[in-house]
Amino acid sequence: MWREVITALGLSGGAAVALGLSRFAYGLLLPPMRADLGWTYVEAGAMNTANGVGYVVGALVAAWLAYRWGMARTFLLGFAVSVVILLVTAATTNLFALVALRTIGGASTALTFILGAALASAICPAENPRRRGTLVGLYVAGVGVGIVLAGVAIPIVLASGVQQWPAGWIVLGLIGAVSLPAVWWAARNVREPAGGRIALLRGPEFRKVAPTFIGYGLFGAGYVGYMTFIIALLQEQGRSSGQVIWFWSVLGLVSAVATMLWGKVLGVIRESRGPSMVFATVMLGTLPVLLFPSSPAAMFVSAVLFGGSFLAGPTAITIVAQRQLPVSSWTAAIALLTVAFAFGQAVSPVLAGAISDATGNISAGFWVSPVMLAIAAGVNLLQRPAADQMSRSYDGASGRPT
Repeated sequence: MWREVITALGLSGGAAVALGLSRFAYGLLLPPMRADLGWTYVEAGAMNTANGVGYVVGALVAAWLAYRWGMARTFLLGFAVSVVILLVTAATTNLFALVALRTIGGASTALTFILGAALASAICPAENPRRRGTLVGLYVAGVGVGIVLAGVAIPIVLASGVQQWPAGWIVLGLIGAVSLPAVWWAARNVREPAGGRIALLRGPEFRKVAPTFIGYGLFGAGYVGYMTFIIALLQEQGRSSGQVIWFWSVLGLVSAVATMLWGKVLGVIRESRGPSMVFATVMLGTLPVLLFPSSPAAMFVSAVLFGGSFLAGPTAITIVAQRQLPVSSWTAAIALLTVAFAFGQAVSPVLAGAISDATGNISAGFWVSPVMLAIAAGVNLLQRPAADQMSRSYDGASGRPT
């Protein structure tokens, strides 16, 4: 068991780079880049939209590349490219070049995160939903660790002025590079699922996860709007730099711990309810900063609620795929679900930015997040549990079928 835990923690370095450092840390760098480069909110949002478009591409080809090259090899390739993109982003101020880099980075981080989740799912060969959910939760918790590390490093880099944002990207890349040995060891020590692999889901298999496909897309649209603009919103509301740093640190720390707890919970409840529970909790986490803009307490309530639930989304849909489909279809299913997720991420930042620019109020665009998340929670209630779940129960202590 301890070897499984250590392997999951090693793989979590990929999750930290793919989301914590490559995507979410942009929320910290967006305000200084916008100030230094004179961007509108649409241009600032376009950077994460480009990342989302790249993520769609990466998600579309992830299962096929894993089928051709193997999951571990493709995962490590995505990880290496993601680190390089972080470093190279510091080399230009040209908007089009930055958009291109964010697009490539989106594709590489999709490979990293999707195949890392598939590898984490394969660590535990036994039919044990609680144990497998815990290991996937440990993997996804790496995102929270990345958020915390970025929250510590970026403010230090920016202390001498907004023009230091390129150094922020370099620091993010170096943090990612440090985790390479652990990530390499973990990926090479997972036995990939036997029984054949498929690159695409067949029609009947897709229908089994269709509500989760739609719900996860809406979830992607809702959560990424929050993570893209939350720092800019807090600054517009008059929060001090110290308060913003504490907010980000709380969000990251809570997310790392809560994701592991969610893994245990999602591993034993009906998968048809799991994603809806997660999406609804994330939605509640977006509201305090909108409803109580002058309250410092609301900022931290938001950090706890949102941070404590948003990273459980990948864990929840991974468990749905595991229970609904045969092992040979897991990678293809996770990749397809991530396509929906990535499409939502690509649309939301530009939509929210356009509303903010049109109204002159960032809060107006920020409302895209709770609306999308509420719809996502409702749609996912249509997901039916796997057929064998109705006739099978699990021993709470051992996790074995009874």
